[in-house]
Amino acid sequence: MRKDITFNDVLEIVDSLPEGQRETLIEIVKHRLIEERRDKLAQHIKEAKEAYAKGEVRKGSIDDLMREISK
Repeated sequence: MRKDITFNDVLEIVDSLPEGQRETLIEIVKHRLIEERRDKLAQHIKEAKEAYAKGEVRKGSIDDLMREISK
């Protein structure tokens, strides 16, 4: 069973690490965030391609869009 850990608990744990480990932790977290964003972007692209293939996407200019949502 996992104990609930607060954000402050995490900060205290990180502060207790040696400087080199904190730097390594920062790099790992940065890389994980980048990878997570990349995965989300890939999913959005996949969904957009599927919508386009199904004909659910319309083309037009910004003016066309503004006219459409003004109706």
